Amino acid sequence: MNLYLLRHGIAVEPGTPGFEHDSDRPLIPKGERRLRSAAGAMEKLELSFDLILSSPFVRTRQTAEIIAGELKLKKRIEFFDGLVPGGNPKTLIHALNELKPAPENLLLVGHEPSLSRLISLLVSGEPDAAIEMKKGGLCKLEVGELWHGQCARLAWLLTPLQMELMA
Repeated sequence: MNLYLLRHGIAVEPGTPGFEHDSDRPLIPKGERRLRSAAGAMEKLELSFDLILSSPFVRTRQTAEIIAGELKLKKRIEFFDGLVPGGNPKTLIHALNELKPAPENLLLVGHEPSLSRLISLLVSGEPDAAIEMKKGGLCKLEVGELWHGQCARLAWLLTPLQMELMA
């Protein structure tokens, strides 16, 4: 399986009046623009996803919808509480293994530090490697059998600026 991880785009800052709950913070226009560039880079890389799983938070939902819309994959989005900040990686991995049919190309849209910890866990077996996902950053992992531990190879990790230059 090709497992892609995308951090949500640039959102309204925490504590901004009118957005008291972290889950309610939307993307800002700059975040939306950068995600459209990211989608252009994904097209150039000829990426397509059998399924897009996203945290249900507003900013991740918007991120998933922008990518799906630009890549014409709108019917392939599902929202999953296991991708919210602080989600349990064991629960997430178990849920991914339960997907039927098993996707060949899966995009997860989530938050930091959860995504970088998941990358670290799947690549090294430990959750604390010094990996940082920028807002709007995209990672590709190649996975044979998905389990809670070292089971993946890091194919690449792109910053938003790198994707913007590719688009």
